[in-house]
Amino acid sequence: MAIEINKEVSTGTVEQRMVYESGNEMAAYAAHQINYHVMGYFPISPSTEVAQFLDLMKANGQHDIKLIPADGEHGSAGICYGASAAGGRVFNATSSNGYLYMLEQMPVQSGTRFPMVMNLVCRSVSGPLDIHGDHSDLYFALNTGWPILMCRDPQAVYDMNIMALKLAEDPQVRLPVLVASDGYFTSHQKRRVQTFAHRADVHAFVGEHSPEGFLHVLDRNNPITVGPYMNEPDYINNCYQQSMAMYNAAEVFDRIRQEYEALTGRDYPILDQYRMDDAEVAVFLMNSASEIIKDVVDQLRAKGIKAGSIAPNMIRPFPAKQIAEALRGVKAVTIGDRADSYGAHGGNMTNEIKAALFTHGAKDTLVISRIYGLGGKDFYAEDGHHLFELAIEAANSGKVDVPFDYWGHTPGDPSKAPKRVLEPLKYEDLKTGLITVDRDEATGKLKVKVPPVRQLTKKPKRLAPGHGACPGCGIFSGLELFFKGIEGDIVALYQTGCAMVVTTGFPYSSHKATYIHNLFQNGAATLSGVVEMFWERKRRGELDQYGLKDDFTFVMITGDGGMDIGMGPAIGSALRNHKMIILEYDNEGYMNTGAQLSYSTPLGHRTSTSNVGKHQGGKLFHHKDTAQIMAATNIPYVFTGSESLPQDLLRKAAKAQYYAQNVGLVYGKILITCPLNWLSEEKIGQTLIDEAVNSCFFPLYEVEEGITSITFNPEDKGKRIPLADWLKNMGKTKHMTRPEYADALKSFEDEVDRRWQRLKAKHENAYL
Repeated sequence: MAIEINKEVSTGTVEQRMVYESGNEMAAYAAHQINYHVMGYFPISPSTEVAQFLDLMKANGQHDIKLIPADGEHGSAGICYGASAAGGRVFNATSSNGYLYMLEQMPVQSGTRFPMVMNLVCRSVSGPLDIHGDHSDLYFALNTGWPILMCRDPQAVYDMNIMALKLAEDPQVRLPVLVASDGYFTSHQKRRVQTFAHRADVHAFVGEHSPEGFLHVLDRNNPITVGPYMNEPDYINNCYQQSMAMYNAAEVFDRIRQEYEALTGRDYPILDQYRMDDAEVAVFLMNSASEIIKDVVDQLRAKGIKAGSIAPNMIRPFPAKQIAEALRGVKAVTIGDRADSYGAHGGNMTNEIKAALFTHGAKDTLVISRIYGLGGKDFYAEDGHHLFELAIEAANSGKVDVPFDYWGHTPGDPSKAPKRVLEPLKYEDLKTGLITVDRDEATGKLKVKVPPVRQLTKKPKRLAPGHGACPGCGIFSGLELFFKGIEGDIVALYQTGCAMVVTTGFPYSSHKATYIHNLFQNGAATLSGVVEMFWERKRRGELDQYGLKDDFTFVMITGDGGMDIGMGPAIGSALRNHKMIILEYDNEGYMNTGAQLSYSTPLGHRTSTSNVGKHQGGKLFHHKDTAQIMAATNIPYVFTGSESLPQDLLRKAAKAQYYAQNVGLVYGKILITCPLNWLSEEKIGQTLIDEAVNSCFFPLYEVEEGITSITFNPEDKGKRIPLADWLKNMGKTKHMTRPEYADALKSFEDEVDRRWQRLKAKHENAYL
């Protein structure tokens, strides 16, 4: 993380420096100055950069935080909870569906009163998928028992992260604290930010870490039970104490922000009010939009309109009394919610403000609710003028004609409805008859007949050209080669990842066959539901009308680390043995979110969360062998394949289809290139795959009904090469060939050879 620094000092008593950075960078910068003990994390846009910046600083020796890459957000939340229970300072960052995936952990942590700080870089929670900023994830946080601080710009991200820890650890609070900023609007936009010049001043403000006096699980002289089962009346008492701590957080934050102002000259009152002293109309907005509306207020004031705006710096506890007081003399207020509370006639902020006005005797203020800015839709001054026009009309007429509506949506136009561009594939083209699989009744073995690849060139592709994959991406050439071995109709489910994102940009799709998307972690479970519904509806005769000539082949496509967060549901589907194929394209990282490490990333390889520097040499642990893990579930067929041996992959695809239609679940794994993030030349993609196979890093084999067979042995062919011959051709690994990384290379070589020798032993012994 490169911080551009100027010694430009603001008002206040502490020395400060000026930097020019984004919200994500400032969250990481604050965390590194605090020097937390532990960060458990999992990449998800747009919060991913926080962990990336911290890893880069760790590689350069700028902090001592233990960064723990989890298998998913649920796991990262568990890591953080355990670390907090062990008495240390804990940090995390997440967004959107990732926050929802860890949601059940949030009330557990607040209910057991273990402090930490988590940045929620707000992003839409949705189906269909949208990765841009709104507050739909934030609104799920409202009932978790975490105080919530709001950040309108990168400066606030830095400042709130410093204050959040002090708030979390205060004896009157002792709660985990959420710091919320707007995804992409704040997280990625660079601004001038003033920071503490010296880490010692940060520590002096937040206080040195001192767990004494508070319970934790590492005090051997005081063993405790964390999270016991609790009945009434104890449980309601526990909730009452937590509630009191939440309300205490407002008073404690008010004290902390005054201390912070004295040091830095920057103040964050619980409710930010702009020109509200004599305002007759107002707009309520949060975070980044709340700054834009101030320009609109000035423009209206110049026209003689008594306009003002309010924005909270804290929404849990909710500043109900302050908002009611601010709006007491206001005739009408428009409340902008950047998320809907579907069916509630307004977003969460609208309904909480209505309750505040009613409770605190400001019932004369008219309220207009508008949902705006969903899915990253920009908020401009023109939009602000519209919100004020609504308030002005209500103030002049004394009534609200439309209390609740959306602003910025586009009315439907039937003439512009999406039209089919790609015609459905013809069954006759997909069923070539050139591929046959039969079981030998005498031996029980499958007999597979596969023609040369050139004879299958007329077979239509399952995906249309025109997708948005990077130049040289190996995903679709690998998938299409596999699909050449599949006869007939398919239903494909894609987990979130590059293959999903680059082929489906509404209203267009590159998929010629039926396609489903579900989230990273739940693809296998979703497809298993589709499979079982197919067989049940077929049994009941409900599918006869659709002219299905053969049974579908159901295929789940996963990659980009999907077999980390999705491993649990995949194993569950395997143990239930649904008739489907799980095909993993392995590009050795979370490439769709910016090349972070996944558990398929090999030891020593550089990623954006396993950087190379004087204090770190790439990924610190070995890669996960998903093929062997899935083989251990006793499914009928497991295979690995690559484009380097196309005939081998075609045979395995044909076998996979046979087993998936007749026996049960199949798992396959193909290695594909990612030139962008492997830092390799596009033109050598095929060479890199060949070298990965010939170095025995990616051996080609199958496990058929429990029997392992190596299908290509580079040693027998006289083609085995040293691992270094493969590593030197990729920017992400060429550092491993340098003398200073000799130990890492040796460890990697030993592990690859150990796995290869075990595989050969299994090949030679049917009982292994």
